[in-house]
Amino acid sequence: MDHVLTARTLFGTTMAFHIIFATLGVGIPLMILLAELLYQKTKDNDYALMANRWTKALAILLGVAIPSGTIAGVQLSLLWPGFMEVIGKVMALPFQIEIYAFFVEALFLSIYVYAANRISPTMRIVSLTFVAIGAAASAILITNVHAFEGTPTGFRIENGQIVDVDPWKAFFNPSFAVTATHVVLSAYMTGAFTIASIAAYKMLKNKHNERIQLFHKKALMLGLTVGGVFSLLTAINGHESAQLLHEYQPEKLAAAEGLFETQSHAPLVIGGFTDRETQTVKWGIEIPWLLSFLAGNRFDTVVIGLNDFPEEWWPPLFVHTLFNAMVGIGMFLLLLSLVGFIWHRVKTQQIFPNWFMWTIVTAGPLALLGIEFGWVFACTGRQPWVIYRMMTTAEAVTQSTNLGTLFLLFTSIYVFLLVAVVLVLRSYFRRHPIEQHLATHM
Repeated sequence: MDHVLTARTLFGTTMAFHIIFATLGVGIPLMILLAELLYQKTKDNDYALMANRWTKALAILLGVAIPSGTIAGVQLSLLWPGFMEVIGKVMALPFQIEIYAFFVEALFLSIYVYAANRISPTMRIVSLTFVAIGAAASAILITNVHAFEGTPTGFRIENGQIVDVDPWKAFFNPSFAVTATHVVLSAYMTGAFTIASIAAYKMLKNKHNERIQLFHKKALMLGLTVGGVFSLLTAINGHESAQLLHEYQPEKLAAAEGLFETQSHAPLVIGGFTDRETQTVKWGIEIPWLLSFLAGNRFDTVVIGLNDFPEEWWPPLFVHTLFNAMVGIGMFLLLLSLVGFIWHRVKTQQIFPNWFMWTIVTAGPLALLGIEFGWVFACTGRQPWVIYRMMTTAEAVTQSTNLGTLFLLFTSIYVFLLVAVVLVLRSYFRRHPIEQHLATHM
């Protein structure tokens, strides 16, 4: 395997593993906070129990998110020394501030876990609010480095030297706001659908226990409602992201849509596979003029095609498939929550039919898969650049060898950690079944 590709595969595998726990680490605190707020408003002990159990799950997930995030940080320095030289001089602020964000999250999570029953209702809400803020801030700060890679600003490279450094200008780069919003909204959506997915599964497995059914139905409706709201907001933000690509990374947008020729009234292509030889998207469904409208809010907006760029600047063309998969999952989840909401309001049945419940069970895994597709698209679509139009990935990579051995070693570690976290979660909740907690809260 090519040396650069091996390094990218190693780091990509690390991020693919870490992002599962990082995303849930942002999304679940919001669900815990909402459950706590509902408890304080309604005095329904079921919501307090949800908050308590979800907090325990969050603590276990963070036990894997922290070491995997540490590994990602170390690999950045070891695999991409050229890139980190620029980051160290220009974009160190997010890494420095993120330490404090994590400190806030860990401190207030500890307060809630160990002292929730000994502090006032107001302080419970305050603690969870700071947990949610700290988690979101950590995600925003780290993701800002990715935003900087796509829209670098705040420095120049002159004769191989980094000059005119403005750290705050680099921090608030042109894609900071859109990227930060997208990562938080998608994490909230994923956390909500993960809760809904688990609740639906538990309802299917406890059909004859009305008390357990009632408990999980409350969690299910909370998850579907929150997931639906944030899937809609994520879609709106995705429109802003497309316009950002149109302005700052036009070849990435062209690759995402399989557009080769520059044109106005450009069509949006759904599905299909990009064919380099024929420069078409095979088996895709074209919606006339829509890409131009999405790019510039006008049907006559000119969208630049791939043929206007040197071929060595083209991203891998399979990003079209990744982009479609990400958007398709998002639209499916939005439709799922909308159908669930309408069904719950219109129909007189207290429980969704089995086929719909099993569909909801798929929502959590699909949301996580959508996150994976989105991140691979975001990073692969920027290739061959690690810092757009300034530094290629090949220029940033380490010259060390034996990366293949490291890839196998770290992959083994991730498999072990994944199995371990599943076993720990199963063990904890089997030793603390919901029936036991419902009995003590009656």
